[in-house]
Amino acid sequence: MRQEKDSMGVFDIPDDVYYGVQTARAIENFPISGIKADPDFIKASVYIKKAAAKVNAELNQLDKKLSEAIIKAADEVLSGKLSENFVVDVYQAGAGTSHNMNINEVLANRAVELLGGKKGDYKLVSPNDHVNCAQSTNDFFPTAIRLAALIKSKDLLDVLDRCSKSFAEKGDKFFPIIKAGRTHLQDAVPVRLGREFQVYSRVLHDHKIRLENALAELKVLGIGGTAAGTGLNAHPQYQPKIVSELGKLTGFNLQVASDLMLAMQSMAPFVSVASALRNLALDLTKICNDLRLMDSGPTTGLSEIKLPAVQPGSSIMPGKVNPSMIEMMNQVCFQVIGCSTTVDYCSQAGQFELNVMMPVINFNLLHSIKIFTNALNVWNEKCIKGIIANPERCKKYAESSLSNATALNPLIGYLQTAEVVKEAVATGKSIKEICLEKNLVEKTKLEEALNLEKQVGK
Repeated sequence: MRQEKDSMGVFDIPDDVYYGVQTARAIENFPISGIKADPDFIKASVYIKKAAAKVNAELNQLDKKLSEAIIKAADEVLSGKLSENFVVDVYQAGAGTSHNMNINEVLANRAVELLGGKKGDYKLVSPNDHVNCAQSTNDFFPTAIRLAALIKSKDLLDVLDRCSKSFAEKGDKFFPIIKAGRTHLQDAVPVRLGREFQVYSRVLHDHKIRLENALAELKVLGIGGTAAGTGLNAHPQYQPKIVSELGKLTGFNLQVASDLMLAMQSMAPFVSVASALRNLALDLTKICNDLRLMDSGPTTGLSEIKLPAVQPGSSIMPGKVNPSMIEMMNQVCFQVIGCSTTVDYCSQAGQFELNVMMPVINFNLLHSIKIFTNALNVWNEKCIKGIIANPERCKKYAESSLSNATALNPLIGYLQTAEVVKEAVATGKSIKEICLEKNLVEKTKLEEALNLEKQVGK
């Protein structure tokens, strides 16, 4: 064990860990969920510390030797080392001070070692005075959320694109197949099965654009505002320089916030991203419900398509297969909707110069991105790509739908057509039979009007 001291007193810490006294207090204070910081959030946090060390040295605010040691320690963490030392629960003290100090202490203790000292010798490298130089949790944490969400969203945007393309390929393949349309879960005019899948493709494509637009808001950084957005204890040139350096480290086109106080107080950019994810979840839920209904059966449902079987569907009914990948995606969508609601509530819970609910905003935002990315990946590979159509069943329903009579409206009028439909329902006769029996329409015109290819268009 080693002893470390903070403003509250002395604390015993295992000598083999790189975190320090404030992290140890957080472990003791917040044994809440067992969920630790997302790896991309740790990466984003370390990027900020590395950039700050470099810029502060350039501005003569930090000794070059200390800067080099902090940067080297940061590079080790970015390479995957010391990850077991980031141990603070995602539910922690407001604003994220515990996480910030966890990062500061790990980098400080490793920098101490690199300079030939022993862990805990904060006179050599201080977590607060050196690693946290020109920073406050209050500008560091929202900046880290922004960068982490941008980093993590790269894969989500890619998989959305792949899912959209998979639906488009199915749309082309299924285009010749005509099926019964349905509105209100009742028979409606016929449509092409392929067009339904093309629409699913476009839905995902449009949501990708919406998400990209929301993510663009995260590229505006308020780092440099320090404690209250006034820039206290930061060099006047610090903000533009650190934003530029973070752009180089992350590869993002980052911008300096025009109002540092605004960037610290308002959680609107995070709400925008969470809302874009929720919006996607709502449409994905609708798509999943469509696919489940079209796959229902195989003998007592619609059975217009067949989803790939991935596992046995029942512990008691032999041979039963369920739409497991669709059910998984529905559950993920509902979780994302819940996460977005949490972000909404947290956003309005700020007071004056700070929103202290940022840790739970961060967790829910990054968690949504993570589970969406993972779910869409397996959904695409194990579900969408393997969907096959049942052309015979589609044709049967399309030909038997009484709503095909809608095409007779221009020939005999809405009311007369309605009478034909009611008689068809009552007698079981076809629309064509009734029209010919009653001499309502000439046979050639009738056949032309009831031609499904003509009804669905090209």
